[in-house]
Amino acid sequence: MLKFILRVALLAPASLAAQQDGGLITRIDSIVTAEMARTQTPGIAIAVERHGHLLLARGFGLENVEANSRTSAETVFRIGSITKQFTSTAVMQLVEQGKIGLDDEITKYLPDYPTQGNRVTIRHLLTHTSGIKSYTSLGPKFWTEASRLDLSNDQMLALFKDVPFDFKPGEKYLYNNSAFFLLGVIIEKVTGVPYRTYIDEKVFQPLGLASTSYCDDRAIVPHRAAGYDAQGGRVLNAVPLSLNTPGAAGSLCSTVLDLVRWQQAFDAARPISGASRDQIRTSGKLNDGKATNYGFGLSVGPFEGHRAFTHSGGINGFASWQARYPDDELTVTVLTNSSSGPATGIGELVARVVLGIPLPTLADLPVPAAIRAGLVGRYEINGAPLAVTDGPKGLELSLNGSPAERLFLQPGGEFRIKSMHDAAIRRDPAPGSRQLVIMIEGSTMTAKPVP
Repeated sequence: MLKFILRVALLAPASLAAQQDGGLITRIDSIVTAEMARTQTPGIAIAVERHGHLLLARGFGLENVEANSRTSAETVFRIGSITKQFTSTAVMQLVEQGKIGLDDEITKYLPDYPTQGNRVTIRHLLTHTSGIKSYTSLGPKFWTEASRLDLSNDQMLALFKDVPFDFKPGEKYLYNNSAFFLLGVIIEKVTGVPYRTYIDEKVFQPLGLASTSYCDDRAIVPHRAAGYDAQGGRVLNAVPLSLNTPGAAGSLCSTVLDLVRWQQAFDAARPISGASRDQIRTSGKLNDGKATNYGFGLSVGPFEGHRAFTHSGGINGFASWQARYPDDELTVTVLTNSSSGPATGIGELVARVVLGIPLPTLADLPVPAAIRAGLVGRYEINGAPLAVTDGPKGLELSLNGSPAERLFLQPGGEFRIKSMHDAAIRRDPAPGSRQLVIMIEGSTMTAKPVP
């Protein structure tokens, strides 16, 4: 009942704002429903908050297909890597208490961890610059052998701790789930309690985030969304995953309403100081001084000239996205119950509509035969399979078995796709490289070719 009263109170000024903007909510609804149909996503929840008022908080489609249960703003989704900003907040709490130092070596807390002659710090873990192998990049060793097992922390570390580093700490930025899993282990070592207990008692409870928790498949959770995959024109139940394996990198569950509350509290410097909050929102730097456009668990790149802090999440059966545009006092949150759910694409389109930014137009230049041949193939990105095929309509891209999407060649030489207008895809320009370079949310990722 409290949630309902809160929503009514916040939505009242929103309705007037929408009317004054010529049907803002109607435009958002049309974006969501069109993307749901295009991607075969069963359910989506979205919240749009601006100037302290909730413009929109509602669900679309089904939270559970088999039960024919409707999605709502109270539907509980796995949020995947949006978890990382909660983990970095927990770390900064301990930094403020003098229990962790950002430039401490991780061996201070994990003395037996084999750093292979490298100096790895807490800051390296928070900024994805450690060079430690990400366990989600281990391919079949993780995805088919380990991901469904309830592995202990030690068993999880054994998957990647002895694998050679991808690079020397601080030399490069490479998105890294092992790093945030390690941060969860370090939180446990420092506090003496499980990560899930600490994050609940020190973050969720003080902020009143009653619908946010460490995901637990055995617990009875009202309005829990089921996860799905869209493959070959069919909607299937998602591949099982033990929630022990994502850990502090991606094991939290929440609702769009709770994530709006979280952003409000975080902006108000709760449950950490303003200085710690700002540090989380400051881009990391490589050894050569180059900015990474990623802070501590948050991307910090600009969006069409607007300052933005964003993060997406992808985990078996779910895709999520949240952005805060502080100068515009705007928060957009999108949660979906499909591995290929268009959370980022919807979120960016909605942000454009609310901020008055024209929707992007895609050029469709002819692709030279040599470029087509050079792009077609199978790749791997952060452990997920990616395929580029040459179909009757042109080049198409499919990630992790999701429906193929057309690649549109732009005047600058990069390719773009309709579902994520601000993601740019191009061949790595390095001589002899066959990697794809993908720019998204201010960060750069590479997709490596596989046989």
